[in-house]
Parts: sequence; C-alpha cells; structure tokens
Amino acid sequence: WTLISLSNSPTAVRAAAVTYTNLLNSQNDNNVMMIVLERLEQLQKKHSKILQELLQDILRALSSPNPDICKKVLDVAMTLVTSKNVAEVVTTLKREVSKTTQESADSSEDKGKVYRNMLITAIHGCAVRFPEVAESVVHTLMDFLSSDGGMQVIIFVRAIVERYPDLRPAILSKLISTVDEVANNHVMCICVWILGEYCETSETVADAFEVITTQLGDAPFIVQAEEKQAQEQAAIEAAKGPKMVTKNIVLADGTYATQTVYSEPKVVVDLDTSPHLRKMIVGGDIFLGTIIASCLTKMCLRAPDLGVDAVQTKSMTVKALLSMCGIVKMAEVTVSAQKSSLADCSERVSLCCRALLDPKAQSLLKTTLLSEGKASFASFLKHVQDKDSGIAEKEESKEDIVTAQADDLIHFRQLRSLTAQGGDLDLDDGSDLARATGYADGGSLLSNELSHVYQLSGFADPVYAEAFVTVHDYDILLEILVINRTPNTLANLTVELSTMGDMKIVERPQSQTIGPLDQITIRASIKVSSTETGHIFGTIVYEDASTQEKGYINLNDIHMDIMDYIRPATCTDEVFRSMWAEFEWENKVAISTSIADLIEFLDHIVTSTNMSCLTPHDRNEKGSFLAANLYAKSVFGEDALVNVSVEKKDDNDGKLAGYIRIRSKTQGIALSLGDRITSVQRGLQPNKKQ
Repeated sequence: WTLISLSNSPTAVRAAAVTYTNLLNSQNDNNVMMIVLERLEQLQKKHSKILQELLQDILRALSSPNPDICKKVLDVAMTLVTSKNVAEVVTTLKREVSKTTQESADSSEDKGKVYRNMLITAIHGCAVRFPEVAESVVHTLMDFLSSDGGMQVIIFVRAIVERYPDLRPAILSKLISTVDEVANNHVMCICVWILGEYCETSETVADAFEVITTQLGDAPFIVQAEEKQAQEQAAIEAAKGPKMVTKNIVLADGTYATQTVYSEPKVVVDLDTSPHLRKMIVGGDIFLGTIIASCLTKMCLRAPDLGVDAVQTKSMTVKALLSMCGIVKMAEVTVSAQKSSLADCSERVSLCCRALLDPKAQSLLKTTLLSEGKASFASFLKHVQDKDSGIAEKEESKEDIVTAQADDLIHFRQLRSLTAQGGDLDLDDGSDLARATGYADGGSLLSNELSHVYQLSGFADPVYAEAFVTVHDYDILLEILVINRTPNTLANLTVELSTMGDMKIVERPQSQTIGPLDQITIRASIKVSSTETGHIFGTIVYEDASTQEKGYINLNDIHMDIMDYIRPATCTDEVFRSMWAEFEWENKVAISTSIADLIEFLDHIVTSTNMSCLTPHDRNEKGSFLAANLYAKSVFGEDALVNVSVEKKDDNDGKLAGYIRIRSKTQGIALSLGDRITSVQRGLQPNKKQ
C-alpha cells in the first residue's frame, strides 16, 4: 500500500495488485481476506484497467466458505466487468451456481442458499448491463426455479422478458415446461403473471392455458371434512415425537432389571399426488387465486385477436369461469392468514367475469387489462434503472471533485524573498495544514470536535477533567485533559477507566505527576466489538505530595452514540423482506411529534438516524398516510431495518400518528435505535421548514 501511495506507475500498481490477489488466494484468515478486498476496492477506483486483467484471479476467492467474503468478492468483481470480460465472468458465475446444487447437507448448506442468491443477483446485474449475455444465462438459471433461489431467478426472468422482446418465445416455452416443478407460492405468483402478460402468439396462449388449467384441476378447491380431519390427526401424531417407556421386569434368574422401550411414531407418507398449483389453491392462497383469475381472463381476451377459433375460445372462457367461481368459493370458506383479502379477491374476480361475459364491459376493460400491466412494470424497471444510474453518477461526481485548477500558481516557499517573514501572511499555510492533517474544512472539523468533548468532573473539583472522544470504527481513542486546580503537586494521579457493553480497554492510562495549576493530556484506547450501547465510566485517584492525603473523584459517564457506527446502505426489497422475517429483535416506537408534514417527518427521521430510504415516494403528491422502509449497516456488518408507518389524522388536530418499528439480529441495535428515534422525533419546530 505504501508503494501505491508513493507512485502511480502502472508497473508498481500491477505489482501491488498481483501481490494482493496472491494474498487473497493463499490466506485462510477471514480478516486478512477482508482487508485485502478492501484494498483492492480502493485500488479499483483509480486503476480499474489494471485490475480488470486480474479479475479471474479475484474470482477464485469465491471458494471461501464464508458468505461475507464471497459477497465482498462479488462486489469488487462487478465493478470490474466490461464488455471484453463479461463472457468469462458469466461463465465462472454459472459454474459456481451449478456447484451450489451439488453440495450435500453439511456445514456449507447455509452458505449454499445465501451464496446462490448472491450469484444470481450478480448474473442479473451482468445481463442488465450487457444484453448480449442475457440469452446465455437465462435458460441456465431457469433450472433453479424449484430451488431455494427460485425467487431471485424468477425476478431476473421477469425483467429479461420485459427488456428483451426477442428472447420472449424461448423463455416462455421454457417457463411453460417448468411451471409444474415450482413449489414456492411467491415464485408461482410471478410465473403465472408472466404467462398472462407476455403470451402473445396463439401457440403460447393455448399451451399456457392448458398447463395452468391442468395443474389447477377442476373445482371445487376445498378440502373435504374427512381429509381435513385425517391431515390434522397425522400432524398431531407427527408432533408427538418419539416415546420412551421405562418399566421393571423379572429376568430368568429371578433378578429385577429396568427395561426402556423407545418407540418412534409412524412416518406419515404424503399420499397427495396433486400438482403444486392445486395444493397451493386448496391450501388457501387467495392472492395466488386472484392472479390465476386475472391470467386466465387475459388469455381468453387475447385469444380471438391471435387467430384462435371461436369454439376453442368459448371452451377456454367456460373453463376460466368455472375455475374463478371455485377460487371465490375457496376464499369464502378457507380460514387462512389471507382471509382479509377476501373482499379484494371477490371484487377482482367479479370484474374478470364481467369482462368475459358482458360485451360492453369487455370493450371498456380489454385495453386496460391487456396493456396497463406491462406498461406499469416497464415504468417500474425504468425507475429502478434511473435510480441505480443516479447513485452511480453521484458516486462518480464525488470522485471527480476538482481540488486545484490547472492554471493555479505554484508557490515555492524556499524561493520567496525573506521580506515575507516580516509579518506578511503566507497564503499556503492553511492548505498545507489541511493536507497534512487530512481535513479540508477547518470549520466543520472544529464543530465536529466540540460535539465529541465530554466534561468528566465539575469546575469546583480539585482536578478538572474533560475527554475528547475519537471513534475510528473498531477503536475509540480517549484524549483526557487533566488540570490540577490546587497549589500543591499531585503525585501518582491515575485515571481508572471501566466499560459497560461490548468494549474492552486496550491501553490503560499510566500514572502521572502534575505540578501546581498544571495540566496534562492522558490517552486511552478502547476496542469495540459490536454496535451495542456502551458506557465508559471511571475514577481519578491521586495523592497530595505535601499532605500525603489520597483523593478520589468520580467521573461522569461517557455514553457512546450508536450514530458513530451506523452507515447508510441499500438492499433490494426481497432481501429486506427476508431479513425482516428472519430477525427476531423488534422495538416498536409510537410516533409523537410536532411535525405536521409526512415527507418532512420522514426526512427528519432519515437524517437523524443516518439511514437510507428504500421506498421511493413523490414529494409533489399529498396524502394522509405514508409507509417507508429504511436500511443501514453498522461498521461491524450488522443490519438495521426500520419501517415507518405514519398517518395524518383529521380528528387529531392534523397531528401525525403511527409507529416506527425497528428490527435487527441483535438486541443492542434495536434498543439503541429506538432510544435515538424517541429522542429526535420531536426535534423540529412546528413551522420549521427543511
């Protein structure tokens, strides 16, 4: 790294990059690998062309069993992909995806699921940036629709179908042949939606309609009472688990013995061989039923325009109507978590039935049903693409900030006349100081330092102490200013520190001797291991040299702010929902604020918590409620999820009401973020504008 700092020569940079990649592939320590990857990421910003030559060597680190290492490798590699090497990169990623299916149920099983999703996301990014590789990867990935990564695959397929019309026939044919293997409800919803929207030839419409109706079967879609009772009984038997019965017996020689009988319950064999789609509908998936009704309606409306004869169209319409009636009946009698969707399902299915039966309604609804869905999805993809490109442009603009103009004068202090020392100001002193200290803005530096100064003792105490706290991610440096306010010399003055939370004192302050009315700066180093709420407290112990009396001063606590460790981050909606369902710690904060505007309140929360908002919203639209997801990561890699649900009530004098829910994997982040939000949500005045 020193070599790169001193020289920008391509030979030196290439030598450093080769050394880094050799270290990356030869070391087994995860910490070393992560540090090397961070160095490569910094190197890529200025010397990306040199690193592109070593991209395959960097991708070899995907063999690491640690998912965090693999994610970092993919992040670095995706910034180095160009049109020249994209084919090799995609081939490597496809090979890695195939490996994940061959892993047995061992210690790498957890990595396999997470790792597969990472690879699919990376391939998706390559296909979006370089359309020429989309065709070569989409068919390979569609073989994983029935696996754990099926959701990522179908989202990728949905985007490819919309963006590249030339690939639609082959993708739809593959999807029609594999839809019977899909066992996940959410994946099935997207599969059915794609078939309903993009089947635009008579052959694909007929094949897709036949596959869906065959998989769905005939109505009714209701579990009979006898079958339901048998299923419940089997579930009860399976939940009982193995039994152990202990009893005393008499052996053949007349002695007593204890006998333990271990009995396992009968293995319940699933005799239900019905297709996955029918199982989902019979199981009470109302939302999927609504999507099927909409899909069948679109196919029936599109069939006459594609040259399908009237008899076949009539037959398709009758089958669709019977299936829709069965879906509504299922929604009425099934008790499930989606029972609240019954009204929406009934209204949607009724609209589809009217579109098929009433010619007047059909003329009004046909254009909307057949074209508005694709148009909305296309605008959504465009918004996502614009958002990603905007983030990339913002990062590039930060890197392209001009620090000096080409025609600026260069001052050589050694060549200037000695008259400048007579009191003239040297204009280069300020910039030299800024370059030497690494700070470009002295004003912001001063305000930042003052906000991190803590008074430890009172003004009336014999010894006054205050601490300046500097947080460097994993390390906290304390610079404690100690002032002797007595006319006597204080010997063996020691600042004894203790910590509460996941903090460990690495370097303890040494004993000092301070003269009368003198001062000294004492330094201490503390190691931090997680984003927990931490407290630093302690005592000053000293001995008066003249009276030989010992004195003790209890210091005020230093409360470590969680905002020093939180960094804004982004993730996809699917990853956010997955983490939201997985994380077990939740903190719920009631909204109580004087801010009257919804967007203003959201901006205040985002700014105060140092998080990024994942939910796009139009600032020009006015509404009475707002829901948004916020996301951030700590410097230790911990995720923080926040959901803001706020409503402007008319009966509450226009005040905002609602809840902010925080979820995380650790209790510390959930509690600390909740305390932070509680303290800052009242922060703006009612009439203050941002």
